[in-house]
Amino acid sequence: MDAWNPYSAKCPTRFVLNRIADKWTVLVLALLAGQPMRFNAIRRQIDGLSQKVLSQVLKSLERDGLVTRSVFPTVPVTVEYAITSLGSTLAMILHPITVWAEANIGPVLDAQSRYDARMQASGTPAASRADLAQLAATGAGRETD
Repeated sequence: MDAWNPYSAKCPTRFVLNRIADKWTVLVLALLAGQPMRFNAIRRQIDGLSQKVLSQVLKSLERDGLVTRSVFPTVPVTVEYAITSLGSTLAMILHPITVWAEANIGPVLDAQSRYDARMQASGTPAASRADLAQLAATGAGRETD
């Protein structure tokens, strides 16, 4: 068996890496790692995720063997999504990344502010991070006890 080389543009592992790097994939797998869920329950839990994008993400995850879709013959029809054993191995790897992001968003936002200030002082336009800075300033997105 030939070794895969993700540094090669033709390597199919890039498709998997692209899927893993998607924020919606990370969030959906994290939810499903806890329990099987229905479509609208997932959508209600992930703020900002549209119905169309969730549908696309779930189809991609199902195609990749990370999620299963079960249809129950009820009125109306009930559809439930569950993580597979393969998906669980990925969710276990992604969980520490989510924890890291939560623990380090403050320093990242601080670094962005310093960078933007340096760029502004030098006359170089900096990428706007106003949306993240505003969220951090208001505490939006944080869990409350």
